[in-house]
Amino acid sequence: MLVLVSPKDIDEALEAIEGGADIIDVKNPGEGSLGANFPWVIREVAKLAKSFGKQVSATTGDMPFKPGTASLAALGAAMAGADYIKVGLYGVRNESEAQEMIKAVVRAVKDFDSEKKVVIAGYGDFYRINAINPLKLPAIASSCGADVVMVDTAIKDGTSIFDHLRFENLYSFVSMAKEHGLLCAVAGNLKWNHLDSLKKLSPDIIGVRSVVCEAGRDSKIRRELVKKLKELVSQ
Repeated sequence: MLVLVSPKDIDEALEAIEGGADIIDVKNPGEGSLGANFPWVIREVAKLAKSFGKQVSATTGDMPFKPGTASLAALGAAMAGADYIKVGLYGVRNESEAQEMIKAVVRAVKDFDSEKKVVIAGYGDFYRINAINPLKLPAIASSCGADVVMVDTAIKDGTSIFDHLRFENLYSFVSMAKEHGLLCAVAGNLKWNHLDSLKKLSPDIIGVRSVVCEAGRDSKIRRELVKKLKELVSQ
């Protein structure tokens, strides 16, 4: 499993890099689960991360159902230097809306650079925000040309992805992603005691922030915690 760590600025990005994170995921926690950061921050972090040979991801926000807005935001993240462009389907209610949204984002990114990867993120606590069930996303994302499907939590209230989806649901999500030829990522307030379950699930990527921060999601990422996580994941 690759470890994706989500810094909010250049200082945190360096901590994540020095700790050994595989993917540096630029986000703005103050704007939500997949809160978008500023283009200049993405550019700055991308330049630093790539000098260390790291891949860069960038979130474009917990998006409402506005395909035009989502596609323009995705293009902006791609132009700023992200290798993975991650879009959260926060305001997407059904399969038809998901298809329209994903197609628009994929076209915007791939027309700019076909090598860049589109990440479609659903939410394990979808029922709390009236969003599409993430178990429906692997098939839709694959049919629309996306590269990665992800599940996270929308509401950051201390609960984890395992509080909202049973292990069996997550296993199905990972399995369906792989069956459809997609990479798969799992995130959502992952904790140390979730590592055994994550190894059994075996997603391609796990996404973290809180667990590698000194005192929760709103504090600072620390390289020693990133290093610890990397070591435990590889055992």
